[in-house]
Amino acid sequence: MSTPIKNIAILGSTGSIGTQTLDVIKDNPGLFRAFMITGFTNSYLLIQQAIAFVPEYVIICNEEKYAEVKAALSHLPIKVLGGYEAIKDMVTHQDIDIVLTAMVGFAGLEPTINAIKAGKDIALANKETLVVAGELITELAKEHNVKILPVDSEHSAIFQCLVGEENNPIEKIILTASGGPFRGKTTEFLAGVTREHALKHPNWVMGAKITIDSASLMNKGLEVIEAKWLFGLEAEQIDVIVHPQSIVHSLVQFEDGSIKAQMGLPDMKLPIQYALSYPNRVKNNFKRFDFVNYPNLTFEKADMDTFRNLKMAYEALNRKGNMPCIVNAANEVAVAAFLKNEVGFLAMSDIIETCMARIAYVAQPTLADYLNTDKETRIFAQNLIMQMPLKAYDFNEK
Repeated sequence: MSTPIKNIAILGSTGSIGTQTLDVIKDNPGLFRAFMITGFTNSYLLIQQAIAFVPEYVIICNEEKYAEVKAALSHLPIKVLGGYEAIKDMVTHQDIDIVLTAMVGFAGLEPTINAIKAGKDIALANKETLVVAGELITELAKEHNVKILPVDSEHSAIFQCLVGEENNPIEKIILTASGGPFRGKTTEFLAGVTREHALKHPNWVMGAKITIDSASLMNKGLEVIEAKWLFGLEAEQIDVIVHPQSIVHSLVQFEDGSIKAQMGLPDMKLPIQYALSYPNRVKNNFKRFDFVNYPNLTFEKADMDTFRNLKMAYEALNRKGNMPCIVNAANEVAVAAFLKNEVGFLAMSDIIETCMARIAYVAQPTLADYLNTDKETRIFAQNLIMQMPLKAYDFNEK
C-alpha cells in the first residue's frame, strides 16, 4: 500500500529553512508536494521556486511585488495572491497536510494559530511563535489534536530522543550551542564587533537575523523558552552547554540518570525531513558522520555574564506572562538596527533590558495582549535606538 503524498505549505520559502525544505521535497517527490509557498519580499527567488515546483498557491507578502509575481507566473496553473492576510487565510486550505512555518519573527504567530485551528500539523521553524505565546499555542494544539513537530536542530534532537520514552519523566534536557563566532571573547572585544563579524557563523548557514541571534546567544535563549512549551518543562529543567563542533545536537537526561543524545553533521535538512516524514524516517544521501574525523568533542559552560541575552531569556521564562513577548519584540528591533549599523553589538542587550523594565507586564495575556505588547515594545525600542549615542558610531573605522 503506497503512502499518500503530503501537501506542504511553506511559510517563508525564500529563506534558509524554506529553500532547504524545497530541497527535501525535490529529493522525495513520492512523499511530499509543495502545495503553497510564500515569500516576504524576494520576488525573484519566489518566482524561480514557483516555476520549479508549480505549487497550487504562491503568496508574496509584500503587495508591491504582487503584479510582478502574477505576471511572471501567468503561463502556469498557479493561483498568485498578495499580502499577509492572504497567508493567514490560506493556511486553512482543506488540502494542506503540514504547515512548515519558517517566517522570520513575530509574523509567524497568527498564521500558525489559524493553521492549528484548521487542524493542520505544524512543522515549527519559527521559534518566536512559542516564545511569544507558548501557552496559547500549546493549548490550541491540544484542543485541535494537532502535532507540533520541531524543525530547529536542537529541539528536533530532543524530540527524537523522546520517541519511545513517553512514560519516562524527563529530569532535564541539555540544549547545545555552538557558541557562535565570538565564543570565549570578552565584553571589551564585543563592544567593537561589526555586522560583518557577527554574520560569520562557524558551523551553520542561516538567515541574517538568526545568525546575529546566534552570535549574541539570544537564539539559544529563545530556544530555552521554546523548549519549555514543546516539552512541558520548567526553567530549572533546561540547561545550555556550549559544544563548538555542533555534532551533539542536544541531550535528554531521564530520572534514572541515563542520557540520550542525537548526533550528526550540521545539516538542517535532516530535522526538516524528520518533521515532514514523522513518525517515519526516510532514506537519504546526506553526508554521514564519522567518529574518526572528530576525535575530540568538547563542551563548555555558557558565559551568561558576557552574553547577557541568554540570562535575560531565562529571566523572561521565569517571569512568564508577556515578558517573553517583550524580549522577542525588543530583540527583533535591536537586531534590525544592528544589521543597519545603527547600534553596537552590546547595545542590543541594553535595549532588551530596558524594554523588560519599562513595558507593562501582563501576567495572563490573551492574544490581544500579545499583539499590543509586541506593538508597544517595538515602538519603545525604536525610540530608544533614536536616542542612543551609539547611533553615530562609525563602524567603518573598525
